[in-house]
This record gives sequence, C-alpha cells and structure tokens, in this order.
Amino acid sequence: MLNITLPTGWAGLLCLSACAMDADASVIDDSKATLLLRNYYFDRDYRDVGAVQSQRQEWAQGFIFKATSGFTPGDVGAGLDVLGLLGVKLDSSPDRTGTELLPYDHDDGRAPGDYGRLGLTAKARVGRTELRLGELLPDLPILRFNDGRLLPQTFQGAMLTSHDIDNLTLHAGRIRSFSPRSAADSEALYPSIGGRTVATATADRFTYVGGEYDLARDSVVGVWTAQLQDIYRQNYYSFSHTRPLGDWVVSGVLGAFDTRDTGHALAGPLDNQAASLLLSAAHQGHRFYLGLQRMYGKDGWVTIDRTLGSTLANDMFANTFVYANERSWQLRYDYNFAALGIPGLMLLARYTHGDHASNADTAHGREWERDVALTYTFQFRQLEGLSVRWINAKVGRDFGTNDFTENRLIVSLPIELF
Repeated sequence: MLNITLPTGWAGLLCLSACAMDADASVIDDSKATLLLRNYYFDRDYRDVGAVQSQRQEWAQGFIFKATSGFTPGDVGAGLDVLGLLGVKLDSSPDRTGTELLPYDHDDGRAPGDYGRLGLTAKARVGRTELRLGELLPDLPILRFNDGRLLPQTFQGAMLTSHDIDNLTLHAGRIRSFSPRSAADSEALYPSIGGRTVATATADRFTYVGGEYDLARDSVVGVWTAQLQDIYRQNYYSFSHTRPLGDWVVSGVLGAFDTRDTGHALAGPLDNQAASLLLSAAHQGHRFYLGLQRMYGKDGWVTIDRTLGSTLANDMFANTFVYANERSWQLRYDYNFAALGIPGLMLLARYTHGDHASNADTAHGREWERDVALTYTFQFRQLEGLSVRWINAKVGRDFGTNDFTENRLIVSLPIELF
C-alpha cells in the first residue's frame, strides 16, 4: 500500500488506470471509473460516569476512486482494477479521537491532516471463473469488509469465484493481511472473540472454501469452511428462502457457525457455536423484520477483527450481541416513502435486546440498542445520486461502562468518470 496525497495521488491513480485500459479495445469498452465523495460526521457521547473518554467526535471528507477494466480477449482474459482511497481531516481534537474516521497518534492523540492508500487488483477470467489477486473487498459470509466509516476496510490476497456449474457458485481464497478503515498501511490478521480484540494473536494466512447452491423456488443453501492459521477454524452453514404470498413477499435466512481453535491455538482454546435467524415480510412500502440470535459454547462469536458482522441477524450500527452465551432478539421496521409519493426517502427503525451475556464483568449481562436512520437520495437530475443519511443509535448495558448515544451524518455523491 502507498501513502498518497491529493495533488499527486489522484494523478497517479488516473495514470495507472489509463495504462491498464490501453492494452486492448475490449478492455477499454468494458471499463469504468467512479469517484465517490463521502462527507462523514461522527459523534459518540458516553453517558457513563466512569467512562475513560467522554466523547468521540470527528468530521472528515473521503474520496473513494474505483477503476475497473474489462478483460482481454481469448481463452484467458486478463484485467486490472485500481482502488484509491483518501481521507481529509475537517475537525478533530486529541480528546475526541477514536471514531475510526481518522487515524491518530496514540501518544498525543492527534489525527493527521490526511491519509490514504492505493491498491491494485490483477484479475484473470476463464469461462465463468474469475481469479483476483491484490487489493480485495470480500463480501462473503465468513469474511465481510467493513464500510461503516469514511473509507472501506480492504484486504490483500487472492480470491477465486466460479459460476461454471449451473446454479452453483464456488468460492476459494487466501488472505494475507488487511488495511483498517482508518489507516494508510496494512496489518497482520488477528481475531475478535466475543467483541474483544485479541491483537497479540496474529497470522498471515486466512484460507477459505465455500459453495452456494440455488435450489428451486428461490432457495439457496450455503456451506463454508475457513481457517485463520494457528488461531481458529470455522464452519458456516446457511439456508435462505424468499416467497411471494399474495401482495406480500416473505423471506428468511437461517445460519449456523461452529468455531474451534486450531494449530498452535495462539488465542487460546476456543469454543463457539452461533445460531442466527432473520425473517422479513414486505408489503408495498413496508418491511418488517424479526431477528433471533444465540451464542453457545464458552466463547463469544469469533471473526477477524474489524470486519463486518452482518452475516448475523442482530448486527446493528454499534453492536453485534456476540458475548459468550448471549441470546438476543430484534424487531425492525423499514419504510419506503415512495409509496406515499416521496421517492428517495427511506426510514429504518429497530430495537435489539440481549441477555445472558457472559464476559469478565458479568455472567448474566443484559444490553440493548435502538437505531433510527433516515436516508434521502435526491431525485433531481442536477443532483442525481446525492444522498444524505442521518443515523441515531443508543446503546445501554447493565455491566461495564459502555453506554453511549451516537449520531452520524453522511453525505455521499457518486461521480461517474467514464
């Protein structure tokens, strides 16, 4: 990864993408480039008297450049993608850092004026099988990149995806390192166990294989296995189904994780089984959800740290309810105001409650989160694609000192360059 600055960084990105696309006419014809402007304000106010930091509050501007080439002709097609990321500080202070919008010096707490990175992805295609090498944005049940702040988290390694067999998608890959969403460099991989970072147990090899088979009548079965070298081995099984019922559309996703330590067990003995069920029913502009989630075994859910937990039913804006033995339920309501003649306006409201959470502070802890989000995407041609999103979240627990109220304001504008 390369540190970049605004004057020279974007020129370099454009040059690299242009070179990659100049090799053949078909490469150019299937190429595209976009620039996403993301303005992000984040404010988390800790309401606990004993909180080490009373507030985390920062404001930053992000630039996310993506250029994807087509493939060269022939039995084996080749191409090159470019990802350029730049974050610029607009407001920060040593007593308010830690939002993960910006990196900061752990000695004095100051955030730099800007940070960024450049990633290249070589790709090859044979039939309907594609291999990608380099900078990656995996969106898989056992590894999801996190795009919940100013810039996305990225990974470095290789990913293979095949659609050559009808109704069956096969996946395989090996990840060597990752770049946090608020950093310009890359790091070794390390786990999160029950929401607790274990940075002392590092690895440079995360290997996975998986498959998803489309059954008849909109049903999909998935089987995955993954291993973080000398830390954990994880299996994941899923079943999803969608069906229309009159004017309604109902769907459900059932998933189960089984995670154990492996090899030298650098993070210690591990034992977790996680069950997740998310049901939904949609009618016109309304959509209702019920989420049920349960942790079994002596440990909480295990994953690579900083990744997204959205495979689980009760992954909220600020919490995932993954402590050991924790059981949780969620009620959610979404509304699309296009049904009332206001296209572009969306509402999300949800509440999740968890109990029986077990960690160093408690054996029967309870916690909850309430989220409200409003999103408006402008419909005028002059402002096409411009969106404004406000998120408000409240988290409460009867253990530890982690209660807080959170507000986010995100303004996004995608620009199609070619």
